Amino acid sequence: MNIIDFENIHVSYEVKPILENINLKINSGEHWVILGANGSGKSTLIKLISNDLYPNTKYPFKKKIFEKERWSIFDLKKNLGIITNDLHNYFEKHGNFLSAYEVVLSGYYSSIGIFKHQDFTEEQHKKALEVLDFLEISHIKNKKVQHISTGQIRRCVIGRALIHEPKAFILDEPTVGLDIKAQYSFIELIRKLSYKASIILVTHHVEEIFKEISHIALMYNQTIYKQGLKKELLNSKNLSEVFDINIELENKNDRYFIKSINEKD
Repeated sequence: MNIIDFENIHVSYEVKPILENINLKINSGEHWVILGANGSGKSTLIKLISNDLYPNTKYPFKKKIFEKERWSIFDLKKNLGIITNDLHNYFEKHGNFLSAYEVVLSGYYSSIGIFKHQDFTEEQHKKALEVLDFLEISHIKNKKVQHISTGQIRRCVIGRALIHEPKAFILDEPTVGLDIKAQYSFIELIRKLSYKASIILVTHHVEEIFKEISHIALMYNQTIYKQGLKKELLNSKNLSEVFDINIELENKNDRYFIKSINEKD
């Protein structure tokens, strides 16, 4: 099954193009990174995938998610877990009265909070506990969001999506705001998650790209510059082009890092 099947997609705000000629095909079972500089179009691409944006130009196009052209937002979120910093921040500010357990349980209704009119079965409560255990946060299930760490909040938000056992996850800049230890721990969690569902990691940090990721889409100037196998495309030359600076990339033990950066001549 194709998770994403996009051809010739253009998106504009008024007359200004924000995505141009987007062609992207992601198959079930694959793990991808969408890599690019700030302003390259990554966030807009997420909105296109989540159906918060639609192609709005005269060009003929194909836009299918899980081989369907139309989705209700609620049904799409059951199949595609979308984890953004906006959602994290919303829970941090407006859902800080909730316990970790309630954040996860709220995923059944896609609500911010638990309400009296919402009925949960014994099986749903059991599933929420299993999700907390998988995410290694059972010990904070009764703690309020305002009293837990940034990394723990992010795990709760993932749990909210995981409750539906989606076929794929999109994670947007997943380690923002985390210290070095928490970053490492969170990437290890995503690796663990990759054995349950396909991962689409959206980032500008090569250090977040973990071993199981097999494919890459490089975004540059509001389009996908190159896409394909990570081992073929993730190199110094392509990164230097995408980020418009000379980059020397190294890979040790299947983890990538930038050895040096220099201004272009």
